[in-house]
Amino acid sequence: MSEGPTPARRALSPARVLTLRAGRWSERGDRLAGEEPLEVRVVAPGGEPQRVAITMRTPGADFALAVGLLVGEGIIAPGDVERVSYCTELEQEQAFNTVRVRSRAALRGEIAARAYDVTSSCGVCGRSRLEDVTVRCAPVDDPATVDAAAILAMPDALRAAQRTFGRTGSVHAAGLFTPEAEALCVHEDVGRHNAVDKVVGWAALEGMADLRGHVLMVSSRLSFEIVQKAAVARAPVVCAVSGPSNLAVTAADALGITAIGFLRGDGMNVYSHAHRVTGRNDGGA
Repeated sequence: MSEGPTPARRALSPARVLTLRAGRWSERGDRLAGEEPLEVRVVAPGGEPQRVAITMRTPGADFALAVGLLVGEGIIAPGDVERVSYCTELEQEQAFNTVRVRSRAALRGEIAARAYDVTSSCGVCGRSRLEDVTVRCAPVDDPATVDAAAILAMPDALRAAQRTFGRTGSVHAAGLFTPEAEALCVHEDVGRHNAVDKVVGWAALEGMADLRGHVLMVSSRLSFEIVQKAAVARAPVVCAVSGPSNLAVTAADALGITAIGFLRGDGMNVYSHAHRVTGRNDGGA
């Protein structure tokens, strides 16, 4: 399900910038992270395409983003994906900003009640009320454990794969890691929730039923919507380089997720289900 080179070329945009450094002004070339709308449509067997969402994103890994969003919303299961394509029948300007996901199984839930617009900054900004956001899954009961030393190695591995961030400094990243700190995939986007959706979608397109036994790491703060997406994808451990919100910790505790924040250098804070973190010197399991 290759996306081709066209969207990836828009991930970066040239610009001129006036800078002040050490008391001196100068003009130089710069690169900006791309941000464009992506419309996600889904097609049930024998049905017509239905619009599910429009999200602002950094072009690239659009197929993974669309599938991850649909999986996270509970509209399809990872194994339901039959085909993903751009809507090339549209005018060229919009063809690569609209993705159609064809499902081989009936859709799970009412699309009309779920369709929404989201921004690049928040996975739930398009919802009218917080209580409308529900997690459609049981708590994660994964027995997986991760050594503290492996967790401490993940930020550097994530940062090393952040090529767009290295050029722009303005995108988030999400990565999927093994318990041995091997990065299976890293995706970047102007939206932190989009980056997570790209990881979940990548896993689905790779034939993974869920994220059991793995660690999800984000370069941003740990928010409620990221914990929600992790729970739906069955990720037992979620790490962030910044801190969590109180709602994120409450959700992680209730959903059986090990939430780790301020993962930097030689330190971390474990906010919930610390039993999955091994190799500690406090006597914990």
